[in-house]
Amino acid sequence: MTTTFTCDLDTPGEPLAHVWSHTVGSGRAALALRADWQAQMRKTHAELGVRHVRFHGLLNDELCTYLIEMDKDLYSFFNIDQIFDFLVSIGMRPFVELSFMPTALQTGGDTVFFYRANVTPPRDYAKWAELMTRLTKHWIDRYGADEVRSWYFEVWNEPNLDAFWKGKQADYFKLYQYTANAIKNVDAELRVGGPATADDEWVPEFLEFCATNKLPVDFVSTHHYPTDALGKPGDDTETQLSDAPRDVLIQRVRKMRQTVGDRKLCYTEWCSSSNPFFPLHDEPYAAAFLAKNMLDVADLVHCYSWWTFSDIFEENYFSSTPFHGSFGLQTIHGIAKPTYRAMQLLHGLGHQRLPVAGAHATVDAWAVRADAQHVDLLLTNHAFPRHAIAPEDVTWHLQGSQPPATASVQCIDAGHCNSRQAWVDMGSPDYLDTKQVAELDAASQLHAEAVAVQAAGDGFDIQLNLPPHAVAAVRVELA
Repeated sequence: MTTTFTCDLDTPGEPLAHVWSHTVGSGRAALALRADWQAQMRKTHAELGVRHVRFHGLLNDELCTYLIEMDKDLYSFFNIDQIFDFLVSIGMRPFVELSFMPTALQTGGDTVFFYRANVTPPRDYAKWAELMTRLTKHWIDRYGADEVRSWYFEVWNEPNLDAFWKGKQADYFKLYQYTANAIKNVDAELRVGGPATADDEWVPEFLEFCATNKLPVDFVSTHHYPTDALGKPGDDTETQLSDAPRDVLIQRVRKMRQTVGDRKLCYTEWCSSSNPFFPLHDEPYAAAFLAKNMLDVADLVHCYSWWTFSDIFEENYFSSTPFHGSFGLQTIHGIAKPTYRAMQLLHGLGHQRLPVAGAHATVDAWAVRADAQHVDLLLTNHAFPRHAIAPEDVTWHLQGSQPPATASVQCIDAGHCNSRQAWVDMGSPDYLDTKQVAELDAASQLHAEAVAVQAAGDGFDIQLNLPPHAVAAVRVELA
């Protein structure tokens, strides 16, 4: 049975915000000093159009940002400068996550991650505020007020989780108060926000606290994953997702949009699972998941930041296995995963969404006008693990005064852009040589193939078959 989606190309469209291009996540800040990290970020910016990057640990001791030696406060911003100088040099900007606690300010020895980031509140909030003030002034002196006003300053990371914050909610709100006031006292036009929580939590309480204390909130940030609050402790990811409704994330975004009102809503972390070793991260499944959900929420959020842009990442440890199910859009060698290619297809879309009629249990469809002569038709066939999904025959029926002349399709599925499968086919080597990296890079590439356009009734039809967990992007050239 064929599913039909219909689009009248003469119908006025609505703006489509490229929320996927706003920000992308990374590992800890110190990784940005690596040459391979920088090469992958340069490529990500050039090919995906990403404008900001967010990472943990800007204040970790390894960057020597704030120390106490011989009872003297020492501030050293050189390492941060190397990171930010690079980003600015390639046309990018930081989404500044202000974390974690320097040892000189810690109130305890609680740490998180392989790199032992301290997660305790400051022993002296005034000294914390002084650090915020000095950092902000330094950045304005170095990059200019206009540049720094285009950045985002986010206070901490997931303080609602015991792993990331050993204080109480009130302690985090106090941290936000001191931080926001310090930043705004330097320049009232700088953008500061929070609460950067996991699982969409604390937002109503945070906004109430800020309103009561007349604190600025230039954006609201939070995180979510489809595995949040599903299944039981100890369940594997597929078991958790077997209970997830297909629209779980857009439901939550809609609720959050109602909560924050007209404020900028920034999801500064999300992904196909919160599990850092989930094999489907590397497979076409995640590409279909990414494309569907990015387009679902595009009208509701200011940014929707995929966690993360690269497997150069070591919250648990640094895995040298080329495909090990981590969050990145690219492997440690810079080989594009299917998710990277999905982001590339999204980046290539225009900015005018056209109405589409039609529905299917696992297939979603969008039509986007690129310019006066081109329209992009994007399809995904996606379902969570252990949910029913099958290959689907799909027909696009196009109407309008400008008939389609030619069309081509780019696909991401089991047989296209599937670099992990190519790695499996070569024997799943633990370490790659230069030739193997080149072969896997070639297997990851998008390729356009001509597709037939047939006259049909009051318009024209384009017919496709979508395997399970597929993305298909059709570029239509109008006569």
